[in-house]
Amino acid sequence: MLPLMSQVEPGQPCSVPRPNHVPLAEQTRGGLVESLHYGSVIALDYDGGTRLSAGDPLALFYPRSSLKPLQAVAMVRAGLDLPPDLLALAAASHSGSREHQDGAMRILRLHGLTEAVLENTADLPYGDAERQDWLRAGGEASQLAQNCSGKHAAMAATCVINGWPVAGYLDPEHPLQTAIAAVVLELTGEESPLTSTDGCGTPLCALSLRGMARAFGRIASAAPGTAEATVASAMMAHPEQVAGAGRDVTALMRLVPGLLAKDGFEGLQLVGLRDGRAVAVKISDGGDRARMPVTLQALASVGLDAGLLQTLAPAPVLGGGRPVGELRAIDFSTSN
Repeated sequence: MLPLMSQVEPGQPCSVPRPNHVPLAEQTRGGLVESLHYGSVIALDYDGGTRLSAGDPLALFYPRSSLKPLQAVAMVRAGLDLPPDLLALAAASHSGSREHQDGAMRILRLHGLTEAVLENTADLPYGDAERQDWLRAGGEASQLAQNCSGKHAAMAATCVINGWPVAGYLDPEHPLQTAIAAVVLELTGEESPLTSTDGCGTPLCALSLRGMARAFGRIASAAPGTAEATVASAMMAHPEQVAGAGRDVTALMRLVPGLLAKDGFEGLQLVGLRDGRAVAVKISDGGDRARMPVTLQALASVGLDAGLLQTLAPAPVLGGGRPVGELRAIDFSTSN
């Protein structure tokens, strides 16, 4: 078992320095910079060497839902065996469509479980359209509708497979969570000095962008037959399960075959490629709109077709219904 890590309680002073983020993206309007987004980014080459670094990619941060593919690798190593679409859902922050909720229920039923075993928080569907459809149909906040229900169903299933207690599977000392912590340490190469709890209730460790980029490069480029390759192949084959209709992560994975992508709350984006290249982005203000423009520029820096990637560029900034500006990544290729 890994040693327990410290958890900082609310109200206590921050125990690590603030990150030295730099400007990564700006929104213009009428010839002026209207808004500026700071953050950090790192891009790794085929061999794990640093191709690009801006800001403070060694600073600690909580990877939030971008940790899900690593958690899924740990569960597959522990015996979880799901059809590819359901395995992709286990690594997802899904939009809460009927298909997504039905998929989470399928994971549970395959292992003789019901929704009652889920220990994630209840919520409405994450996707705007899915939320409106759910509410119109009379739906309420539930654990199944919450965007992490696929992961939690898979966690409960992994407990059944191993004969571990299902109740309490979110306890950091539970065998499931210690197994996950060991895999996170292995794939990132980093032992976290701090832990916390994610929004859904899952234990969370602080890592660096470099460590997370290293992990995504390893998962995306893993040899066939490994747990890493099994998770990556499932996500690549079923990007609609990883996020959902209209979500940029799903669109990016469809656009670039062999690309593994997972976002996370607080402005996070992780990408791994089959040849080992990887990108990790953190937007410092936690907002979401700068995440993809910065990611696209970082991917172009490691050799992806910039013209192809621009098909995912954000819509122009409008004034009176006509374009008057844009949201764009700043040239951070010479930073650091």
